[in-house]
Amino acid sequence: MRAPPHDEEVVMRTTPRALLASTMLAGLALTPIAVTAPAAQAAPYCGITWGSLPKVTGTDLEQAPLTDVRAGRHTCFDRVVLDVSGDAGEYSVRYVSTYSAPGSGESLSLRGGAKIEVIAGNPTYDDDGDPVYDPARPAELVNTSGYRTLRQVRLGGSYEGQTSVGLGVRARLPMRAFVLDGPGSGQRLVIDVAHRW
Repeated sequence: MRAPPHDEEVVMRTTPRALLASTMLAGLALTPIAVTAPAAQAAPYCGITWGSLPKVTGTDLEQAPLTDVRAGRHTCFDRVVLDVSGDAGEYSVRYVSTYSAPGSGESLSLRGGAKIEVIAGNPTYDDDGDPVYDPARPAELVNTSGYRTLRQVRLGGSYEGQTSVGLGVRARLPMRAFVLDGPGSGQRLVIDVAHRW
């Protein structure tokens, strides 16, 4: 039995739309959609987030003498330690283009691709002007062979109650500076320089 012409007309008008809609849906279902995940941030080397900007403390009038400079190798960084007989006082640790002797301003050479100037508010002499720290080899305070970052540790000198120590390092790398208690009743200024970024 044949449907009335009016119904045929309705079917003919509806079928192209339905066909178009089903074709579009089928096309969407067959077309793969690429979803890109956000790029993962690389974790910092050894969790180090220090940066390479200057590390500076405020003014401290107490100036206990510097007694020793030593260094150590660690898994993620090389460390330089300035031992002080009392309060470590103020300090400034920063990358410089030229390392100079305090007072005279004479340029002092340092091995490595970058130079760090450490100014500690502690002299190498006591209140009477007698030397407390007088290394035999001021240009080679520690043996840096085998260190990944340190290339040289050099005493620049003491001037007006402050001591300058230069660190020659492999490259401009993250570094930090802080004070710890000890040894004994003194304190120590610690400078760490990372092996890499």
